[in-house]
Amino acid sequence: MRPAEEILAELGELRAGDLPTRGGRTLAYVYDSGLDGVDDLAAAAHAQAAGANGLDPTAFPSLLRMENDLVAAASRLLGGTPRAVGSVTSGGTESCMLAVLAAREGRTEVIAPNVVLPATAHAAFHKAAHLFRVRPVILPVDPVTFRADPDTMTAAIDDDTVLVVASAPSYAHGVLDPIAEIAAGAAARGVRMHVDACIGGWVLPYFRRLGRSVPEFGFTVDGVTSVSVDLHKYAYCPKGTSVLLHADAELRRGHFFADAGWPGYTMLNSTLQSTRSGGPLAAAWAVLHHLGDDGYLALAQASLDAVEVVRAEIEDIDGLRLVVEPNSTLLAITTDGEGLDLFTLADEMGDRGWYVQPQFAHQSSPANLHLTITAANRGGEAEFGAALRHSAAAAREAGPVVVDEGIAAFLEGLDPDALTAEEFGELLAAAGMGGGAGLPERMAEINAMLAIARPALRERLLQEFLGFLYRPS
Repeated sequence: MRPAEEILAELGELRAGDLPTRGGRTLAYVYDSGLDGVDDLAAAAHAQAAGANGLDPTAFPSLLRMENDLVAAASRLLGGTPRAVGSVTSGGTESCMLAVLAAREGRTEVIAPNVVLPATAHAAFHKAAHLFRVRPVILPVDPVTFRADPDTMTAAIDDDTVLVVASAPSYAHGVLDPIAEIAAGAAARGVRMHVDACIGGWVLPYFRRLGRSVPEFGFTVDGVTSVSVDLHKYAYCPKGTSVLLHADAELRRGHFFADAGWPGYTMLNSTLQSTRSGGPLAAAWAVLHHLGDDGYLALAQASLDAVEVVRAEIEDIDGLRLVVEPNSTLLAITTDGEGLDLFTLADEMGDRGWYVQPQFAHQSSPANLHLTITAANRGGEAEFGAALRHSAAAAREAGPVVVDEGIAAFLEGLDPDALTAEEFGELLAAAGMGGGAGLPERMAEINAMLAIARPALRERLLQEFLGFLYRPS
């Protein structure tokens, strides 16, 4: 056997190439409270319960108690009544998928069910529709505010609609849909209404308490039947914990699964998973009890302050602007005109130690850079602003990325349903990734190619790229 110290040292070397998860420099994917000791507490709690299995709550009653505690805390925050129930899942995507599954199973008489979505709804709902064979009815949003239109959504509800979805807030733009109006339309047709509050659910109620105007979006809104909220976002818990709440137990029943039709134990699952480590559950339980209501209020204040200062830094840079007025912790940056390439700007920020997430143009939404602001960004706004200013100057000097006409024509002629390994290899070579070259250090040229690809082709290209990455050495 190799010594444990040697293995941990090797792990540390591997992790050295990852984006940082502390310090507020990775403005997507991670959520950092900026508080000392929180991660250590979570790791210790995770270690205590990692070997316990959430598959059977009667065998591990501690996990049952902790899950009920987490659900109760989320329900109190989001206006649940004593009838409200919930399940802890592995993340926002699983929570959203289970909401769709429960709605489908709650209307088994519907032969061809559909779910009504604004175009800004998270892709998790598209995934759920694909896997559970529910037709997504995707509707345009306001081209300026990027909010769903209640009248359009209500008009789209038909006898086969099993669920209506809205966001609080949407990931791409950080704006809240008009939840009350959409829920009223769904209720009038007797259809379930899900609010995707995976990002905003744990921070927006505190923003309201701090004086920010935040419309109600939880169970206090008539017609809302389920809400998802991620604990590994603004509850600052480790990855792997989200809560799906239902207004009552009957609404939840459809995503439970039981099978006694085999010779082993009777399988009984409350989520998509069977075996579930107790580690993430215990870590979330420990962090919530440690931070408490006052702690979360203070963290929300820090996040809110950081959003305002970062916004001012962005608006002070010539050529940059926000895509839409923010009313949460998510910002989308775009340019006023030509000469400043967003994908190059992202690379330049990366060179200066900041990760910002490129988002491609879609309908009226221009190409932009996504920023997730957390409490850890408070106090570092000026440093971020300086990096953004210098990056913008460098990107402007470099000029726009221009895709070679031959490559553009090649992309235009590709059929996503018939893409061959050879064609994908040609694109990898054009991107400088052929012959085992590995991941490039800069992504502007690749993103520029993806930006001109049709969405269906982009999906196929990225699927092939994923397959290229996940190969044993």
